[in-house]
Amino acid sequence: MIVLANPRSDWSVLKPLLFQSIGQTLTMVLITLVIGGFLGLVLGVILYGTRPGNLFENAVVYRVLDIIVNIVRPIPFIIFLAAMQPLTIVVVGTSIGTVAAIFPMVVMCTFATSRLVEQNLVPVDSGMIEAARAMGASKLTIIRTVLIPEALAPLILAYAFLFIGVLDMSAMAGYIGGGGLGNFAIAYGYQKFDQTVTWTAVIIMIVLVQVVQGLANAIAKRLLKRQQ
Repeated sequence: MIVLANPRSDWSVLKPLLFQSIGQTLTMVLITLVIGGFLGLVLGVILYGTRPGNLFENAVVYRVLDIIVNIVRPIPFIIFLAAMQPLTIVVVGTSIGTVAAIFPMVVMCTFATSRLVEQNLVPVDSGMIEAARAMGASKLTIIRTVLIPEALAPLILAYAFLFIGVLDMSAMAGYIGGGGLGNFAIAYGYQKFDQTVTWTAVIIMIVLVQVVQGLANAIAKRLLKRQQ
């Protein structure tokens, strides 16, 4: 059987759905980045701080956290969505919809962010940290005034990279009724054999990534100039 592509897209119907999908995607991505990004920053600092020779050196805590992060991070998000369904129902009250999609996105984002943060904190000059400690600065003060500022430029680039991953997760959220551009592309493009709709969603996602990456590059470049 030969299936012909839909020669005409009815944008009088699709346009409101497209704007709704963009809104759902931005909602999922922004909430996930704010909550998961912050929790991941905290967890990443703890991972860095508990490494041997660091501020809060604790081999047991580091090893446990390291194992948990290594277990969660490699799980494909579509499988993670299914695995998290019982917990999502307990926490959110449902496993369907945008809110239900945000919860597992935040969890996955937290663990992904923690490793990115840890990796970008490791190269910070230990001499600066030791100098701050010698001056009597508390551990929290060192984190706030030395560690994070020194790693800020690479951290911004890491969060831009994270944005792409979260955007990808939001596309998969359509499988549990989360909506968004991914669901729009599949439901009104792929399933209806309308390539115009599919590529419209793809182009919008590409533009979003380019804008965020461009802003991150500009901010990181300015920060690096100030540090030189």
